Amino acid sequence: MRLTRTTLAAALLCLLGSAAAPATGAPAARPAAPAAPDAPATTARARAAFFDDTAAEEALLRLLPEHAGQITLFPAARSADGKDGFTVSGKAGRITVRATSPATMLTGVGWYLQHVAKVDIGWPGDSLGRLPKRLPAVPAAVTRTALVPHRYALNDTDDGYSGAYRTFADHERQIDLLALHGINEVFVQVGAEYPYYKALQRYGYTAEELRAWIPGPAHQGWWLLQNLSAFGGPVTERLLTERAELGRRITDRLRSLGMTPVLPGYFGTVPPGFAARNPGAKVVPQGDWSGFDRPDWLDPAGPVFAELATDYYTEQRAAFGDSTMYRMSPLHEGGSVGGVDVKAGAAAVQAALHAAHPGALWAVLGWQDDPTKDLLAGVDTSRLLIIDGLSDRYNKLDRETRWANTPYALGTIPNFGGHTTIGANTGVWLTRFREWREKAGSRLSGIAYLPEATGTDPAAYDLFTDLAWEPGPLDHERWFADYARRRYGGEDAQAAAAWEALRKGPYDMASGFWSEPQDSLFTARPSLTVSSSCWSSPRAMRYPAASVETALKALLAVDPRLRGSSAYHYDLVDVARQALANRSRVLLPQIKAAYEGKNPARFRELVGQWQEHERMLAAVTGSDRNFLLGPRLAAARSWGTDQAEKDRYEYDVRSLLTTWGPHATSEVGLLHDYANREWAGMLEEFYAARWKAYFTSLEEALVSGEAPEAIDWFAFEDAWARKTTAHPTEPSGDAHALATAIAEALT
Repeated sequence: MRLTRTTLAAALLCLLGSAAAPATGAPAARPAAPAAPDAPATTARARAAFFDDTAAEEALLRLLPEHAGQITLFPAARSADGKDGFTVSGKAGRITVRATSPATMLTGVGWYLQHVAKVDIGWPGDSLGRLPKRLPAVPAAVTRTALVPHRYALNDTDDGYSGAYRTFADHERQIDLLALHGINEVFVQVGAEYPYYKALQRYGYTAEELRAWIPGPAHQGWWLLQNLSAFGGPVTERLLTERAELGRRITDRLRSLGMTPVLPGYFGTVPPGFAARNPGAKVVPQGDWSGFDRPDWLDPAGPVFAELATDYYTEQRAAFGDSTMYRMSPLHEGGSVGGVDVKAGAAAVQAALHAAHPGALWAVLGWQDDPTKDLLAGVDTSRLLIIDGLSDRYNKLDRETRWANTPYALGTIPNFGGHTTIGANTGVWLTRFREWREKAGSRLSGIAYLPEATGTDPAAYDLFTDLAWEPGPLDHERWFADYARRRYGGEDAQAAAAWEALRKGPYDMASGFWSEPQDSLFTARPSLTVSSSCWSSPRAMRYPAASVETALKALLAVDPRLRGSSAYHYDLVDVARQALANRSRVLLPQIKAAYEGKNPARFRELVGQWQEHERMLAAVTGSDRNFLLGPRLAAARSWGTDQAEKDRYEYDVRSLLTTWGPHATSEVGLLHDYANREWAGMLEEFYAARWKAYFTSLEEALVSGEAPEAIDWFAFEDAWARKTTAHPTEPSGDAHALATAIAEALT
């Protein structure tokens, strides 16, 4: 069927003549397949629907290798107002998806799987094994139109926290999942250092100097944000070239699907000594960011900037091609204005962007006080999109007034640092998206999925991306009931009870000050009074802990016929892990009371419980590959060509997870454990060992009557970050048995 359709499309192209060149960021032109009898067939609409759907068909084969042959994809014209959309129809075994882009074809497939076939492809985990051999019919044709034009994904930190050493296959899977859920704009960071490296060699810097200035891949997100440089390096010429090649493959794949690769733009970051090497350049030192010396800022309104920006965009185009959207956040998190006229500087940044890419959209993060009024006053705000990172964090927000009626996307950061924790302010999403979109004079133009690490909470991802496609209002209770059904591929009272408990607990957190749940104390730097692992995380439970324990018991009782999916396996491990993690907040105060009450026997008993919980955590997380440290370390080492390079890249990853950076960053900047995770490998070798050292010092103090021995925690943590011990890359153990043991221990 596909071969015939493609052949006919080629013949149609010959008859109609050469199609117009595609717009920047769009896939190459190709005529639509002949319309089905019930589709509009006018020549005008046929011409409007031309695009190459090969990439969508290839993605469909990757996603549904056993069933792709039963789904036919047809191009469709956009509506008169240019909105994306899809229509799903068809009989059993013969499903048709018509859509306005290759990516939106996949969105239609995703909608069909969720709402008709009632299975789930999550991020991570799926229930595709529950699909019948013959796909079920669509009772009546269903059309969905995107409610907002911008469906943006990926935080500036995603590459670092989700895995800076991933392969193309990893990124390809990520792109498929983004398209499946209706995303059309994707931030691409991989290889972003390459244009800097090439362009700056014409401004007085040697290749060796620049390779020392560019940080290791795991830390590069913050270099692009102008927060740091050098750490985790030096990088090699080979690494730079290979990352640029990988970035090109990612951007090409996005374009082939009709998705926009959002590339980093140039706003003035330069290495030390730039003014001395380039007479006339006005450079503003940026001071400190969490213990790091920030890179300098070249005044965009001064001499040299326009020339360097031109060279940067020329090199970027050569490496990655063009786009229609570029990501920049000048003065991120406390940058120094110095003597720069911010209004004039912003105008110069946008002028340089438009000189290289006429009319391109500038995406700026809405975070803390950014973007400022001065920045907004200097630009054409019709070519600006504010990616709001605080939409669900605070109350009484008026984005139209705050941002002078600049278009913006409602965004969420439900995860910081890649914490392994369940939950999000999902009820806030449902309410605010509807209210902000419907308010008089609304400038809401999109959604933005911005967890600092992706692939940690499939339910949150599913619900947030549904905002842009489902005519509302979405019902919170009904959505989770439907999710429980498709997540494991069948009706089950226990699965429904589990997700209802989770809905009322970690997925029903209120806004006010936080957008993420609390983290675990098992991953905290040891102290009897510690209340969070990351200093900026919530200090207390944001929902009733009993809700997760209830969900765990219900999940354990799910019908055995529904337990075979990777979705069930992942959820069971994750919920068991979360239930045990929450208990750390009960147990630690008891240990404190025993210590302060000078009761050695009780102290040893409670510490024994704590250590047994740590052991159980390591065992249950070790049973699912998504919770293993080993694959992350092995991936980093695979990019090195000799022992020293392999060790350097492993340190790049380990340090990000623990100390985050050097001593000043860890201690003064308080970034130690910012990226804490309950992962098998780290739990045993790092977290449990750290707590053991601490409890040993306390026990010795109880016996001796003297003060506990002081421990240099940075030295302890940095020593672990510099290890090269191997860890399993494949899971082991019976997840159901291990989760059952946890449930029993919590009773």
